[in-house]
Amino acid sequence: MAALYSPSSCFCGSLGSYPVHKSVKLGHGKVRDSRFYFPHRFQCATPKLHVQAKALSVDGLPEIMDSSLVVCFGEMLIDFVPTISGLSLAEAPAFKKAPGGAPANVAVGIARLGGSSAFIGKVGEDEFGYMLADILKENNVNNEGMRFDPGARTALAFVTLRSDGEREFMFYRNPSADMLLQENELDFDLITKATIFHYGSISLITEPCKSAHIAAAKVAKDAGVVLSYDPNLRLPLWPSAESARKGILSIWDTADIIKVSEEEISFLTQGEDPYDDAVVRKLFHPNLKLLLVTEGADGCRYYTQEFSGKVKGLKVEAVDTTGAGDAFVAGTLSQLASDLSLIQDEDRLRNALKFSNVCGALTVTERGAIPALPTREAVVNALLKTVA
Repeated sequence: MAALYSPSSCFCGSLGSYPVHKSVKLGHGKVRDSRFYFPHRFQCATPKLHVQAKALSVDGLPEIMDSSLVVCFGEMLIDFVPTISGLSLAEAPAFKKAPGGAPANVAVGIARLGGSSAFIGKVGEDEFGYMLADILKENNVNNEGMRFDPGARTALAFVTLRSDGEREFMFYRNPSADMLLQENELDFDLITKATIFHYGSISLITEPCKSAHIAAAKVAKDAGVVLSYDPNLRLPLWPSAESARKGILSIWDTADIIKVSEEEISFLTQGEDPYDDAVVRKLFHPNLKLLLVTEGADGCRYYTQEFSGKVKGLKVEAVDTTGAGDAFVAGTLSQLASDLSLIQDEDRLRNALKFSNVCGALTVTERGAIPALPTREAVVNALLKTVA
């Protein structure tokens, strides 16, 4: 699988400060009543996952259950991706507008794979914010927990694609609406209906979003929801490397499932070898159920309390690695939400991770994050080709 993502050389920019106003749940024009923004099935409570087995679908993977809701919390933004790879931002002749933001990518990825997902976060009460809300709706993602801020813009990120498909970033979010989500704007009812609550670390950088993040995770944990964490390191967004390390690790021990890249292991362990199992095990806290380490084209490693191993990736020609790590997470969570007992069965877990690896691989073959996320049918077909 082509590189899932890496904290490549990054650059930061700003659009200046915007006044903070009370956000609204409803906008105008294209933004409609939030009751019409999510499928009917989300109006009833979702039971927590305590089963030990589920039926398998015809492709040998866990059957996706409508009741297995994954709620994704954090940022949603607009990525501007150059139409030609290998050029700097200044040299790029044009940019393709693409919806993005890691938690939102995961939510759409799960829905596209046939699972149930919801997104909680904040965008500006502007044309880009309306567009993102519509995109979630069009992709069958519950956006009941989405908020619109009239005083701050939707975040933007210009993404430089190097000739190898890897990325460099320039962000416009100072502050952007996602940074201004407040605890009193959270949809706690939606959170407690989830089977899995997924989040990153960008929402921990500034207040008031940091407090909202911590409150949401606590409510989910207290309700017996499984917590999933992908730090998604973006150094330019943090005040310093040390504050990033401290912030990412501040919520480490509460997560049940953690996904990191090899670069993030080096960063968190201050330069230790990410391919040394002893180093990785230092990050395995006592209550952790599953630790996943992505290795780009080489696949992934997995660590549980009982066993560990590696699953090879699928080699593809990388066009744009944006969102590939999120596709991997979506592939994993879509299966675990239906059957958490996969974590106790190494053979079944390995099969699930083969599926996840292919999700990431297919995503790098197209530009943009959300536009490139694969369907379940595409992933299954790619898997069948590997064994043909």
